[in-house]
Amino acid sequence: VVEPKIRSEGKKLEDVEEDLQVSNRTPEDLIVDGHNFIRRNIESELLEKIANNSPDFFEKLVLKLIKEMGYGVDHSLLGRSGDGGVDGVIREDKLGLDEIYLQAKRWKNSVTVHQIRDFAGALQSKKSKKGIFITTSEFTGDANDFVKNIENKIILINGEKLASLMYEYDIGVKTQDIYEIKKIEEDYFSDE
Repeated sequence: VVEPKIRSEGKKLEDVEEDLQVSNRTPEDLIVDGHNFIRRNIESELLEKIANNSPDFFEKLVLKLIKEMGYGVDHSLLGRSGDGGVDGVIREDKLGLDEIYLQAKRWKNSVTVHQIRDFAGALQSKKSKKGIFITTSEFTGDANDFVKNIENKIILINGEKLASLMYEYDIGVKTQDIYEIKKIEEDYFSDE
């Protein structure tokens, strides 16, 4: 929904207030909506940029994101051949007593339950109960249902969630501007 544009340049305060009443929006509402619009556009661009890069780039990006989110003490990508169905590993403690395995799929099509079953099998072969499967696309309903009903804990992160996490943890983005909104400090003007 696109709201009417409200420009304050060259307008009197009364004219701006009248525009706001017509749109039934507060200035704060417009700022929040504008921020959300910018964020959605950037997240969409992030997924396009990932699609235009190599699978190796995507695997490194995923590992960096997990690290920035604060998971584990040691993060590494596994080799291409013989990786056993996993792309990376996170050691949760310095001794490596517990490990989380990663699978990163830069796909256009939805990830099916078959790929998730294969990943669950790879976890089992590594004697691990934790995994994160990240894709640039979506997961089928069967894939989502499957992870709810197995003993292993597998987290599924689709493209939308991936882009949101990248935005939140400053992966591939940087702050351009910061705006402060101020209000009157009523206590300052009281005589007490």
